[in-house]
Amino acid sequence: MKAEPSIAGVVTGAVRVWLRTESLAAFVLSALLYARLGQKWWIFAALFLAPDLSMVGYLFTPKIGAACYNVVHSYFAPLALAAAALTTNHPAVLPFICIWTAHIALDRALGYGQKYPDAFRHTHLGLLEKSSG
Repeated sequence: MKAEPSIAGVVTGAVRVWLRTESLAAFVLSALLYARLGQKWWIFAALFLAPDLSMVGYLFTPKIGAACYNVVHSYFAPLALAAAALTTNHPAVLPFICIWTAHIALDRALGYGQKYPDAFRHTHLGLLEKSSG
């Protein structure tokens, strides 16, 4: 097994594997909850990549891009919205929250973690591989 280079603020080894596995479990749970709500899967598919619109911030600077990406790709907002929806009896937004959390979870399971302001590739889950295209 090849050792990963150490980068400040980046998890490695077994901790990285555990975080990514945990995210895969969160993705499965989000999808199961969506199914339990009886929603149409074409809506799930149509909206699944919507949070990636936050990457438009990278058109300005990596710092703005990272801030936009991190706000939208954090569990805080969808979970706060879910709590508000449940406490105020507005369950109609729950399917959209499931889609949002599923997106975040799958991104993290694939290694797309929270971004550092220096570059899109620099995440808390490691450096993303450069594409060979």
